[in-house]
Amino acid sequence: MDKIQSDCPYPGCFFCVMKEANPSKRRASVLKFFREFPSQDDDGQVLPISGLWNTAMAHPNDPEFINLGIFECMAALIWKGLKNRRWLARDQNIYIPYYAAHIIGSYTMNMEEFAEHAVRAGVIPPLVELLRGRLTWVEQRVAVRALGHLATYPSTFPAVADHGEVLELAIQLASSSLEIVYSHFYQLVDRRLGYHCDLLTRGMGGVEMESRKAEEWASQLQCWSLQLINCFAFKPEFIHDICKADFLLKLPGMWGGLVNENSPAGVGLLRTICQSKVGRGHVVNIPGTIDALRNIAHSSDDWQYMAVDCLIWLVQDASTCHKVLDEVAPTLIDLADISTLGDYKRLGDTIVTVLQECMQQSGNSRGTISTQTKAEIDELLRCKQSLKLEKSMPKEDLHIKQAAALVVKLEGNSLFSSGNIADAAEKYSEALSLCPVKSKKERVVLYSNRAQCYLLLQQPLAAISDATRALCLHSPVNRHGKSLWRRAQAYDMLGFAKESLLDAILFINECSQSNDPDLSLKQNKVPDYAERLVKKQMRATWLFREAALKHGGVHFEGDAGDAFGQDADDSEWETASESDAENDGRREADGETVWKNGHQGRC
Repeated sequence: MDKIQSDCPYPGCFFCVMKEANPSKRRASVLKFFREFPSQDDDGQVLPISGLWNTAMAHPNDPEFINLGIFECMAALIWKGLKNRRWLARDQNIYIPYYAAHIIGSYTMNMEEFAEHAVRAGVIPPLVELLRGRLTWVEQRVAVRALGHLATYPSTFPAVADHGEVLELAIQLASSSLEIVYSHFYQLVDRRLGYHCDLLTRGMGGVEMESRKAEEWASQLQCWSLQLINCFAFKPEFIHDICKADFLLKLPGMWGGLVNENSPAGVGLLRTICQSKVGRGHVVNIPGTIDALRNIAHSSDDWQYMAVDCLIWLVQDASTCHKVLDEVAPTLIDLADISTLGDYKRLGDTIVTVLQECMQQSGNSRGTISTQTKAEIDELLRCKQSLKLEKSMPKEDLHIKQAAALVVKLEGNSLFSSGNIADAAEKYSEALSLCPVKSKKERVVLYSNRAQCYLLLQQPLAAISDATRALCLHSPVNRHGKSLWRRAQAYDMLGFAKESLLDAILFINECSQSNDPDLSLKQNKVPDYAERLVKKQMRATWLFREAALKHGGVHFEGDAGDAFGQDADDSEWETASESDAENDGRREADGETVWKNGHQGRC
């Protein structure tokens, strides 16, 4: 090769090669570099590999290196690291297998054509060896990422599936990844591998940053394992292998944590499983899975629509409907007023149609639906029929119904102020029966008020149901601050830390954006009661909590006890009709009942 830069001490230097202005010479030099690099033993080999890593991250769709042998080169380097431990221990070569697998994953992330090149270059076998844990969890992370990308494409999935152990390894890794990272890195504060620390922080952080990044990478290791399994779950022949009872039971709890909140995680895999009849048959037979899906369907996060999909498919399937309908119907009924969610444009209408079809089918077979469930579905259908009738109702009649509902609501406010919570709840129920179905803003307030009553009456399930209905009716959906807070407290009462945490965080976000004087943050300060609940639930949902308890490496400080106590809610009690307040531009002074700390002993 021509000497490109006379003052460079390294013949064939990759960085000098990349400075070549002549395209033909540059191409020939890059081709030679990729062919010869794996056989070289010079020091400093990590430098060009880290440069290629940066290039692949910044330009994953650039085809320049694909036909010049980059995948063959990266596969050879991984094999070299696996087979030649003396070379791996020299200089900074320990970094090279990680970078090589990462480069493969970056270049196969978006382009199926690139993935096909990678498969032909033989990248899968060395990636599978990394997936086995032949090196460390750090290399497992980038290996499962790359294999997940290769498994995404129809043309390259068979090559991944041909390695029969890949699916089983991914299932094992998804189940054990958090414990692996905790026991092999997190708890070893004074004995962490130096190259792990450097890769995690890029040499720019201390122990605290290393620990934070380890939590993020552990979450990615689990979520990318789930993504790889998800590719197999689309194929019926692999469903039985995936649907093992102990694995399905853990799936709803694999949520990625706050550090990886956008990943479909466990519920995304459950959604894929539920798309097949065989998968649905497995899911309904795992205790606790339906309850977990119901909780996620009640949530206000990115996973909600996935859980709703699962529940709808289970109800639509005649072979599973009779097993789950009594459990699932109340949750779907709570969501029947929601409009757009995920891919659904008219989710509420879909739910009503599905439940109506279930009612019709149950008429042809006895014992498939309980009396209570039938009554709840009948009530839902009656409300939807009322909505249709209200469209042709004279405005004067609607105003009369609104006025009657307001009078009864104010009676409920008065009862609540005097401490008569149970009777106040009944009044709000009566007001809901009078209030026009189309008066969504008024119904949001009534449901939210009744949810607070149920909280005080120690009925958290009823509170969750009403708060969810208020959130579904609200515009925008799932963004009614007070209902989020009340549901967060109800989840806390039931010990559902993740659901409580997510609602509490959304409540704080709403406070920061709200024009409501009851909710807006004073001097940009998060309310003490919300901060306490968030801290409590973050401890309870810490990604490494189970691993830490198992290995005895961490003792949790402070009392993680009840945050639903005396200081749980010092915002004003919402009683004024929001539509009235908007119409006349003022609040109803005689309709406000303040919910101050002095009353909170009744919690």
